[in-house]
Amino acid sequence: MGKYLKTIEPIAYIRSDFPEKFGSPRQSGLARTQAEIVFAPGFENPEAVRGLEEFSYIWLIWGFSANEDAAETPQSSAAWKVTVRPPRLGGNTRVGVFASRSPFRPNGLGLSSVRLLSVGTGENGPVLTVEGADLMDGTPIYDIKPYIPYADAHPDAAGGFTDRVPRKTLTVDCPPALLSNIPVNKQEGLLDLLAQDPRPSYQHDPARIYGLSYAGYSVKFTVEDDMLTVRDIFPLTEQQ
Repeated sequence: MGKYLKTIEPIAYIRSDFPEKFGSPRQSGLARTQAEIVFAPGFENPEAVRGLEEFSYIWLIWGFSANEDAAETPQSSAAWKVTVRPPRLGGNTRVGVFASRSPFRPNGLGLSSVRLLSVGTGENGPVLTVEGADLMDGTPIYDIKPYIPYADAHPDAAGGFTDRVPRKTLTVDCPPALLSNIPVNKQEGLLDLLAQDPRPSYQHDPARIYGLSYAGYSVKFTVEDDMLTVRDIFPLTEQQ
């Protein structure tokens, strides 16, 4: 095999409501949260996105930049794992890393399909507004491609172990007085996010108060059986 090495660099970065890994959606498209894609210097030419507005969805190829040892090469670090324990399987069953979507991969690349809401113009070039992204704020994006239904959609495809484990969602009880603490355009996304059960798969203590950061707010909640109850929502600036 011939050698072909090319250094890739971010073409854009995402601005999302998720400042940390905990609480970020586990897959794209599960929560109706919005984010913006802002192009990096050298890639902000509006001509590069001409015609993109005609597509409903796009693919994002991005980097797991928050992984420990992310800056190290796969050959010299233990940042990737041969087998992993997917949360979908309860965190107890191992599968090969290439049979999963684990972030601990040899090259640390992620792939997400997101809904394209608009192609606008910001201070420094094009800005893409998307829905359903599962990326932390500031995540580097290495490429953007249009989603093409006739080639990319496979309704009869087998889903491996994900077909054998029903996708479970929680009932969310959030008092209106607490929900009103965050902007109206962020409320729907928060409820979707909480329904997906943000907890680690191995934690099931009904007395434990969990907390996640979303859109500049701290959200405190408990979970008992299939019910998630929001206990408090307040600006992160008030975090003790």
